Amino acid sequence: MPQIVQAETIAAIATAIVPQQGSVGIVRLSGVSAQAIAQKLFQTLGQQPWQSHCILYGYIRHPQTQQVIDEALLMLMLAPRSYTREDVVEFHCHGGILPVQQVLQLCLSAGARLAQPGEFTLRAFLNGRLDLTQAEGVADLVGARSPQAAQSALAGIQGKLARAVRDLRQGALEILAEVEARIDFEEDLPPLDEVALEQQLGQALAQVRQILSTAHQGKLLRSGLRVAIVGRPNVGKSSLLNAWSRSDRAIVTSLPGTTRDVVESQLVVGGIPVQVLDTAGIRAATDQAEKIGVARSLQAAQSADLVLLTIDAGAGWTEADQQLYEQVRDRPLVLVVNKIDLVEPTALALPTIEAQKVYTAAAQNLGIEALEAAILSAVEGGLVAADLDLAVNQRQAAALTQTESALEQVQKTIQDRLPLDFWTIDLRRAIQALGEITGDDVTESVLDQIFSRFCIGK
Repeated sequence: MPQIVQAETIAAIATAIVPQQGSVGIVRLSGVSAQAIAQKLFQTLGQQPWQSHCILYGYIRHPQTQQVIDEALLMLMLAPRSYTREDVVEFHCHGGILPVQQVLQLCLSAGARLAQPGEFTLRAFLNGRLDLTQAEGVADLVGARSPQAAQSALAGIQGKLARAVRDLRQGALEILAEVEARIDFEEDLPPLDEVALEQQLGQALAQVRQILSTAHQGKLLRSGLRVAIVGRPNVGKSSLLNAWSRSDRAIVTSLPGTTRDVVESQLVVGGIPVQVLDTAGIRAATDQAEKIGVARSLQAAQSADLVLLTIDAGAGWTEADQQLYEQVRDRPLVLVVNKIDLVEPTALALPTIEAQKVYTAAAQNLGIEALEAAILSAVEGGLVAADLDLAVNQRQAAALTQTESALEQVQKTIQDRLPLDFWTIDLRRAIQALGEITGDDVTESVLDQIFSRFCIGK
């Protein structure tokens, strides 16, 4: 496992910087020289003691020219009571691009180096402040796109997954110790209770599978769902998007072919972030711009996780609808029958296709709740993310899958009455896989892969 170079002090801007929009910008330092660098740059006003976990008020000055760079607050957090378990200093400057960049440059000139992506959190992990699941929870919380995603990330930071995985790993270690003891001291110990051991393995395997079952939910919470609204021109696709998003993202007119390109909107449905794509009406195009729009519509439909095939209830199921259905039928599909307020339900003839049917009147905001319910039920397992407080990511799921395979092999080894030495092979494999989840047994390349996805200041 890589070790912290304690002599290095790192610095980075820790807040998003947007011109004329941020009121406060933070520059963060971590390392043995953090306090010394801060004292070189920061002039307090009055008698303010430099005490840990206290806020100081003053000016940031250029150490050579004594020019005032910013009026700011300084927070000092001495080791080990800090995020990284090193000395940490934060300059709370005025927001905007220039102040924080000037302060960061002063820190670098005073001896700090620019932090790598995720290096503050990497130091927190390497110094025992966080385990690997908690570190990944930090990244998930920063990138959360819904309250439910934030809830799941916070559960990770609080160690819910880590506790479950460590309990499983400890149980596997205890079984391994029992087996190895019988190998080394067979004559001095009572026979192994294989029935009790198989029960322990069965319980562990069930728990692994239970945790692993959250992987799909975790993917949805982190990556979201990509939904494409497709259909013939003038069936109400843009009206549906506007009613659903409660906005006027798409232009709505009575003229067919108004939408010439894909219009995107970001929504949250049942706790899942949803990227909705309103596509151009698909028909035999009459001009080059429309041809491009139709091609992009079909491309969006093929790349979507779910297609909302929208038809006009007044026109019913047409030959053009059938042709479009043939082009998207290989995708997960919901049939949206729009403008239902303009026809008698008994007069509506619909085809027998493998898709849920939802009836809407987008212009009157009718049927939107039913549409969202259909989308959630179309997601594998009928996800209700609001009740989810633990969801493993792709890396964790891969390690859990290895654990599941190893424990299943141990069970088969026992059933086949193979010698105890064979049991230990797969027990060790399960223990190693579980250790990879929490970081108790992890390679430097895995750490690089995980922390490279962080922002620089975290």
